[in-house]
Amino acid sequence: MSGPQLIKEFQKHSALKIKREQVKQILPNKQKKTFQIITNQGRYQSQAIILALGMKIRKLGIKNEEKFLHKGTAYYTPKFLTKGISYYTPDDVRFLKNKIIAVVGGGDTALTTALKLADQAKKVYLIHRRDEFRSAPLLAKQARAQKNIEIIYSAQVSEAQGQKSLSKIILNTEQELAVNYLFIEIGGVPNVLLCRDLKLKMDNNFVATDQRQATSLPGLFAAGDMTNYPLKLIVTATAQGAMAATSAYNYLKES
Repeated sequence: MSGPQLIKEFQKHSALKIKREQVKQILPNKQKKTFQIITNQGRYQSQAIILALGMKIRKLGIKNEEKFLHKGTAYYTPKFLTKGISYYTPDDVRFLKNKIIAVVGGGDTALTTALKLADQAKKVYLIHRRDEFRSAPLLAKQARAQKNIEIIYSAQVSEAQGQKSLSKIILNTEQELAVNYLFIEIGGVPNVLLCRDLKLKMDNNFVATDQRQATSLPGLFAAGDMTNYPLKLIVTATAQGAMAATSAYNYLKES
């Protein structure tokens, strides 16, 4: 089921209350051992917090990227790709039949996307800035064996061109490729903007946590992709969430 559907199921079976507000700042009071959460609609006080802010998409930063970028949440429907550039791949790729597509990236997600799109597309350009992939060897082998996937190593997209929708991309090697769609799969960056004022211990821009998901600030826990746990998967994020919830409960009980 989709994320929104899952949230509704949670709400049916628990006392979960969702506040649709934007958190502006988190202020710790070390003497009182509390936190003040400031949002765009009010202020809240808490003795414990779990941060689960995930990651945000890493953009290419090329010319005209925003012009042809799909903006919205309905990325799993065929109608979402009206302009040509996306950071997401739709579940149903049948509408891409006989189209020419470019995929940027060199990890597991990029190669999986290229292979998925190749089932319907006329041609898929797989563009990677390095001279070898970072993906699992099996995925790289499958991509090289796919006849309608053309791999372009040691190159980067520098510009997107077109009128109302994408029609061409230009590489930093001065090569020009006529394409209908561009999928950007270059990973993400941890969403840690709210953590800067908290002066948390960080690990390569990720929030450092111990095995109980506790951060360097008592009462503050973190879970998911924003933490320094090396494996970024749903199964690890949910496990961290369970541990963070248990740890927050024990922290409140003890204090």
